[in-house]
Amino acid sequence: MDATALWQRYQEWLYFHEELGFYLDVSRMRFDNAFVEALQPKFDKAFKDMAELEKGAIANPDENRMVGHYWLRNPDLAPSPEVTQEIVSVVEQIEVFAEKVHTGGIHPPKAPRFTDVISIGIGGSALGPQFVAQALAPDFPPLAIHFIDNSDPAGIDRVLTQLRNRLSSTLVLVISKSGGTPEPRNGMKEVKTAYSGQNLDFAKYAVAITMPGSKLDKLAESEEWLARFSMYDWVGGRTSEMSTVGLVPAALQGIDIRAMLEGAKIMDDATRIPSIKSNPAALLALSWYFSGNGKGEKDMVVLPYKDSLLLFSRYLQQLVMESLGKEKDLDGNIAHQGIAVYGNKGSTDQHAYVQQLREGVPNFFATFIEVLEDRKGTSVEVEAGITSGDYLSGFLQGTRQALYENQRDSIVVTIPQVNPLTVGALIALYERAVGFYASLVNINAYHQPGVEAGKKAAAAVLELQKKVVEILQAQSNPLSLEELAQKANESDKVESIYAILRHLHANGRGVVLEGNFAQPNSLKVSLN
Repeated sequence: MDATALWQRYQEWLYFHEELGFYLDVSRMRFDNAFVEALQPKFDKAFKDMAELEKGAIANPDENRMVGHYWLRNPDLAPSPEVTQEIVSVVEQIEVFAEKVHTGGIHPPKAPRFTDVISIGIGGSALGPQFVAQALAPDFPPLAIHFIDNSDPAGIDRVLTQLRNRLSSTLVLVISKSGGTPEPRNGMKEVKTAYSGQNLDFAKYAVAITMPGSKLDKLAESEEWLARFSMYDWVGGRTSEMSTVGLVPAALQGIDIRAMLEGAKIMDDATRIPSIKSNPAALLALSWYFSGNGKGEKDMVVLPYKDSLLLFSRYLQQLVMESLGKEKDLDGNIAHQGIAVYGNKGSTDQHAYVQQLREGVPNFFATFIEVLEDRKGTSVEVEAGITSGDYLSGFLQGTRQALYENQRDSIVVTIPQVNPLTVGALIALYERAVGFYASLVNINAYHQPGVEAGKKAAAAVLELQKKVVEILQAQSNPLSLEELAQKANESDKVESIYAILRHLHANGRGVVLEGNFAQPNSLKVSLN
């Protein structure tokens, strides 16, 4: 396509939202009008599906749950006055709590103010808050935030070591819907031990964000924790940033949560319009469907050209891949759906994997995230008439053009600046795009059976570990791996038993392994 035709196509497909100052350019996705017309019936259904979802239809039959993250930023849409009032009151409670923490009205026993906050969560309870903290936290926040988002002892130690001299002024958020998820439970117990080690009463520093009546909620109530905030059954982890999960840590960092909610509400309004060209989320879903042939045949490479948006691709990984990565469609047929998401940031990528994007395997489409404002205030010139921001913009435009010239498709999402309003809008945009795409390919975007299967498998390994250790404790002579497996009645799990024992041995947990480590079958196992 020549330059004139490309310019005309750009203008034909450019979406602009005046209130948000938001642009979406899908002109470099090479679909034609016939493709769009063929998808129109699927989009008609998707628009209807989304309208029913927002009215409270059961969207997750596996768990008999509604999906209502849209109500969080527009409580009037909630299906009952009780839910509406609960959403409104919780936001007010968050603001009051944050204000009291900031002013010292709520303070630790041994300090006039809290200086830091540890946020303990996993998956959606970590990725959203981390993205928002990176994007929006002020340079000198009222509370500096630290995350424990894994069951990695060394990672936990690093956070606690950095805070060892400020633990007495550090607030702790424990975020877990059920209260039984192992990773946040483990993190909580590790942090609790650290507080005890400094003779600090953990309950005076702890805040629970969980479902009412959960294990965590009951623990926080019985130990009289500092505060408890409710999570909702109808909000999934990957769409929970606008709930207490994201709003509590954001408010504590001094981020304007009302502006985030308003940005999401404005984008929700824009993405309710039942017209592909007038709906930015529909345009994204259309582009994803086209690029991957409705089967996820190409990866989504997310390239934010702004340091503060570095974690956006990581946030989208969960939102997109957990929502769309499904074995079966809604009719029970094997579908193997999904879109792989990865990304870094521009212009770092000019010196990293853009080489492959330009000339390697054409198995992707790119999404550029552009921010028009370079910085607050004026910029120095690094060359005559040229600033660092001009270079960043030039790298984005140049990379987009280079990809297009080599038959690589791309999307450009443009916001005027990174602020709570635009970040809220970006989150809402992609939440809705995922919902539309799921309808187009006939899958349930709101359950995660693969994740649950992984949790069950991990629990089985830990049960096997307990059994193996008990057998070794009763033995006076070393056993081979096969003998140990036979005694455990788990002859088909020799490899798992070996992996368990090797881990225990490496961590000085009393397991002795003797023999040729290059030949595990030769090893003898005992306890010291």
